[in-house]
Amino acid sequence: MRILVTGGCGFIASNFIRFLYKAMPDVFVVNVDLLTYAGNPASVRDVAEKYAGAYAFVQADIADKDAMQALFKQYSFDAIVNFAAESHVDRSIHDPTPFLRTNITGTQTLLTLAKAFDVAKFLHVSTDEVYGTLGPTGKFTESTPIAPNSPYSASKASADLFCRAWYETYGYPVVITRCSNNYGPYQFPEKLIPLMYIKARNAEALPVYGDGTNVRDWIHVEDHCNGVWLALTRGTPGKVYNLGGDAERTNMQVVTSILDYCNKPHSLIRHVTDRPGHDKRYAMDFSLAQKELGFVPAWTFEKGLEQTLNWYANNQQWVGDVTSGAYREFAKLWYGGRQ
Repeated sequence: MRILVTGGCGFIASNFIRFLYKAMPDVFVVNVDLLTYAGNPASVRDVAEKYAGAYAFVQADIADKDAMQALFKQYSFDAIVNFAAESHVDRSIHDPTPFLRTNITGTQTLLTLAKAFDVAKFLHVSTDEVYGTLGPTGKFTESTPIAPNSPYSASKASADLFCRAWYETYGYPVVITRCSNNYGPYQFPEKLIPLMYIKARNAEALPVYGDGTNVRDWIHVEDHCNGVWLALTRGTPGKVYNLGGDAERTNMQVVTSILDYCNKPHSLIRHVTDRPGHDKRYAMDFSLAQKELGFVPAWTFEKGLEQTLNWYANNQQWVGDVTSGAYREFAKLWYGGRQ
């Protein structure tokens, strides 16, 4: 089986590629990634070496129709799993333009070519952020109206609607997954957990938006990969499946847990001006995925966080390689004026 995985040098997709080889020993994976700031070839170096005869990497932009058409002609894909996305909310607020190109135009380009080349399965990886925000109670279901509040989530919601349109208009077999906040190995250190770990390890101030009471439903990346795989192999075309970790935590709970792991004082926390349009709470009802796909998260947050922080502690070379000057300059620009 030949599977195209887009954004395969990113955090979640690189973990998914490893998952694929465990789930399907005879799979051939084509990884297409533009290698923007968060796409790190080191995240799949072991894959490229171990599965050299069943793995191909192509550096390309999924919004570049000519490049993608050449790829579809070269390989006969049985399935596409679309992870490729600009995904950092802060960056989308700073400049939404790249989010429109990758998340919307890129998805539309893939859908157009997948239909033209009769690719049998298309799995689009989305986010809980398309639903907007929750109050203190309740959870997002697949029937919750889409109400994105950031340029990032608006671009992902638009991509979701294009997927829906391809199913409704053309009968093309698209399945969408919407997942809560991921954590785990290989996550780029602009995201909360690796960012706070690096700062805590170095005894630097940890910037926390507002009062830190914003709630996220955390899912270990391995559980997410399993959910995507189940949706790809068992999902009903045209359906959306929510995936969650059943692990709601406030940002302050997460940050203080990281400080405790690093044996650092909570006094390192610095509250900064809240992010514009900051969603208050996310929580996912994944009962549909549990019923139809057999999805159940295996990791508790406490065990998953310990495993994740141990991974970062034992992979300092990887951390050092990805914390480039460009990343540090953006972090300084964004957080520096928000104290």
